[in-house]
Amino acid sequence: METVDDADAYGAFVLGSAVHGRTWLDAAKDFVRDNLDVLAPRPVWIFSVGMPGALRGPWRRLAAKEVPLIVESLPGDLSHRRHLPFSGVVARDQLSRAGRILFHLVGGRFGGYRDGDAIDGWASGIAEELTRT
Repeated sequence: METVDDADAYGAFVLGSAVHGRTWLDAAKDFVRDNLDVLAPRPVWIFSVGMPGALRGPWRRLAAKEVPLIVESLPGDLSHRRHLPFSGVVARDQLSRAGRILFHLVGGRFGGYRDGDAIDGWASGIAEELTRT
């Protein structure tokens, strides 16, 4: 998003960000804030990348409850067609010592949890919708 010189040149948007503390990264939120007028009349899909796949038991089920909080944390009233949360990679060096201890205590597992089939399916659905309109 930081490399988009002219957001008005795009007919549709697929926007996403890593999630830290139940919110998108500042660069992604800044893009949304700075381009709400451009985004409003166009089709927009959003996704978030977090760690649900790395969690177990009740913590994994609680991760789904973050989705509305993530959307609510976005600037303005971003109208979007669908928001999908994906799991990413959780590496030991991404967390502080205290964060690693807490992550371990809640049953977290370090590693890659990307679901390529889910990502491809979602992207294909967007492409199909765009080709119909």
